[in-house]
Amino acid sequence: MSLRTALVAAAVLALAAPAFAQEAPAADPAAAAAAQAEAAFEARAEAFQQAMGEMQGEMQAALTAAGTDQVKANADMDAIAARYQPRADAFANELDAFLTSQMPVMPPEAQAQMAQMGPMVRAQITGAPASIKAGLIQAAAAPAAPQ
Repeated sequence: MSLRTALVAAAVLALAAPAFAQEAPAADPAAAAAAQAEAAFEARAEAFQQAMGEMQGEMQAALTAAGTDQVKANADMDAIAARYQPRADAFANELDAFLTSQMPVMPPEAQAQMAQMGPMVRAQITGAPASIKAGLIQAAAAPAAPQ
């Protein structure tokens, strides 16, 4: 399974990016601060995506090591998910704070989109560890495709 959650967060940013752009000159302190906040959030989003990739790798290794012992695989993967859950929760909070800080500079249409999509994206981010685990289990249970 891909890192769908992190990509959704990136998609939210891409969707809202035109709204963040201001027509004020580059010397405008508000525009510079908005650009700086966006760059800082993008760095945090990249770090979150990397952490979820690491978690996925750890889960895949645990699944492989457990072999046919599904109870062990589930327990090991749950322990890994529990270690990474605080990162997912923290990133969801960071996304909330970032979107809240950007809302005043967004046009009304973008504000409406963010208000509607925000809770869904937050749920996907906080659910990333469980979703990645479920995807790996599902992939492992699927019959191998003939080559």
